Amino acid sequence: MSDLNSLEELGSAIEGAENIEAAVSEPAAPVYVQKIDDLGRAYATGKRKDAIARVWLKPGTGKVIINKRDYSKYFARPVLQMVMRQPIVAADRDGQYDIIATVRGGGLSGQAGAVRHGISKALTLYEPELRPVLKKGGFLTRDSRTVERKKYGRAKARKSFQFSKR
Repeated sequence: MSDLNSLEELGSAIEGAENIEAAVSEPAAPVYVQKIDDLGRAYATGKRKDAIARVWLKPGTGKVIINKRDYSKYFARPVLQMVMRQPIVAADRDGQYDIIATVRGGGLSGQAGAVRHGISKALTLYEPELRPVLKKGGFLTRDSRTVERKKYGRAKARKSFQFSKR
């Protein structure tokens, strides 16, 4: 131990140790930092059902391209367009970012959900202060519901074959 010449120094050393213990016992809130690449883009991967979307987000005019097509052409149904745009609207960043996404696997509904998840994650990487808004809306949580597998002796996952008495 170090040189302690008086009781006052011993008391101050003990108080300092208690403050250190209090600081160590309480974990600090995680600090989220901006993560962008050399081209000024944020990258994130979104998933839903069997669909996986790779999303790049950068400041721009609000152009959204999915698999080299405009999002309104790729997701023809307005419901899917609305699902995909939910995080942008919730964060009040409509028309401020260009989004480029490649998505494969699953159907259109799963792909829209995967793009939504990817956009949400990319927004939090570009602007960490948006995280509480997106978290509250449930956009950062990966929807883990997938199709149940088919069981043997059954027509589908739960449906049985037609019962015949004779």
